[in-house]
Amino acid sequence: MSSTVEVAFSALPIHVRTARMITKAVALRSGVDDPLLDEVRLAVGEACSRAVEAHQKHCPEEPVLLSLTDGGSRFSVSISDRAPDEPEDGLSMAVIKGLADELEIVSSEGGTTISMSWPAR
Repeated sequence: MSSTVEVAFSALPIHVRTARMITKAVALRSGVDDPLLDEVRLAVGEACSRAVEAHQKHCPEEPVLLSLTDGGSRFSVSISDRAPDEPEDGLSMAVIKGLADELEIVSSEGGTTISMSWPAR
């Protein structure tokens, strides 16, 4: 049985740290191995920072959405923003691509969702 934690937070850089802390706690509970925790935390921090920056530029009143799912053998994280589609060629995306075990990016005029997952026990 899977369980999901969802968090909506204001587009402020200070909330990125909170998102990383929540992610680490849920990842631990989900059985992500200790050596992967830093990768998970860093990837989520980069994705949240990217979303916060996009919101501050385009829609500062809209919340950033973070979804954490314990799916048995995988721990999944999705970060969704409501900012218009922008090119994804920056350093943040390179870091995320290097850290996520599995990665899917879905962009449209209505926002971007970055979905990542890692193995869990």
